[in-house]
Amino acid sequence: MHQRLTVTFLAIIFTLSIASHTNYSEATSGKTPILTPLQQARMHISINQIICQDGFQIVMKKTDGSPACVRTDSVSILIERGWAVHVLPAYTTGGIKNSDMFDGGPLEIKTSLVKYYDNTTGYLAEPMQGNNFPGVILIHEWWGLNDNIKSMARGLASHGYTVLAVDLYAGQVATTPDGARQLLLTFDEQKGMSNIDFAVNLLKQNYNVTKIATIGWCFGGSQSLNYALSGSKINATVIYYGEPVTNTTKLAAIKWPLLGFFGDKDQSIPLDKIKEFKSDLDSSGVKNEIYIYPGLGHAFANPSGLNYAPKETSDAWNKTLSFLDKYLQ
Repeated sequence: MHQRLTVTFLAIIFTLSIASHTNYSEATSGKTPILTPLQQARMHISINQIICQDGFQIVMKKTDGSPACVRTDSVSILIERGWAVHVLPAYTTGGIKNSDMFDGGPLEIKTSLVKYYDNTTGYLAEPMQGNNFPGVILIHEWWGLNDNIKSMARGLASHGYTVLAVDLYAGQVATTPDGARQLLLTFDEQKGMSNIDFAVNLLKQNYNVTKIATIGWCFGGSQSLNYALSGSKINATVIYYGEPVTNTTKLAAIKWPLLGFFGDKDQSIPLDKIKEFKSDLDSSGVKNEIYIYPGLGHAFANPSGLNYAPKETSDAWNKTLSFLDKYLQ
């Protein structure tokens, strides 16, 4: 009798163990069960192609870089708490890039590599004509300081800005989500803020910059906002679908205008949170322009992804140029 109970108990434990490691879209539907994110990763499936059950979304754990399927309505909270980070589409080496969407300005530019923080090398683009142009710190996506970001720096500089594209990954660049995941795990936010701070001071001290802004996309957008909250003084902040902060006390540290772009179908940043971010900015007395594009998801300005929206990307870029011209020039 005892032996039979033991066998039955072990069978139950085994069944529960299998169920706990397998996601089912419907327990009784008869459909093929979906493997857990970790099981899929062990099958060498790229993190951005891992499948989750309905109502769940793939994220990357901040602690070890492993994939996880979490409830869609929990993604934003987990990212804000530092438990998870976004997963972006694969980077393409050919085809359209962000920088191809942006019209160049009237000025000829020159470029150079500059060491500015702990032997970190940034990419500087500046107009050849005249001097005393406003400065912009351009913060890369989770891929790192790649050729696409450098091209964007050149394009922005041609409109009359001294642009320093910073490197938060110490020279490393990824071309796959799995590679970017590993780089992101090495990112230290405190050092990242110091990195940007050194870049700001370099422009002010060496390039006659008196007004300066930060701009970034996704990972870079989050760091652009974080820098605004760090207590350092600049003149404008631009974020493209960076993680919003909904805390009036923290946001009150921003004493300059902020421009932000989001999509209302972004599963990583729910619409309610974007609206709360806007409301908290207003309550904190922060002058802001927040644009929410209908029908768009996360990373809509990234041509390598399925959410890419060229019309809205062009519109956001033109709004960015107008914003920088208004508050820096």
